[in-house]
Amino acid sequence: MQEITWNDFEKVELRIGTILEVFEFPEARKPAYKVSVDFGELGVKMSSAQITKHYTKEELVGKQIVGVINFPKKQIGKFMSEFLVTGFADENGDIVLTSVDKKVPNGSKLI
Repeated sequence: MQEITWNDFEKVELRIGTILEVFEFPEARKPAYKVSVDFGELGVKMSSAQITKHYTKEELVGKQIVGVINFPKKQIGKFMSEFLVTGFADENGDIVLTSVDKKVPNGSKLI
């Protein structure tokens, strides 16, 4: 494991946002959804997320998740991903979202 400094960590913009909409993403190589997430004052951003094993589209709407919002945009097929959805792989390699257990203001930074 490589150690980083506090200054390195502060460069990563880990922010909370609320999922507004979820769309199928049939063009993705691996099963994924497109999600629209409200990051408060930082705006609404879109991303792709390989989270179809643990979540339905309906249960994702309204869920607060943690995203990295200061990576460069990434082209995924014809879709432009604007942030990285964070999560952890379970024992099968399927992603479980990083979220909070109490509601916090959209756009709040992890501290």
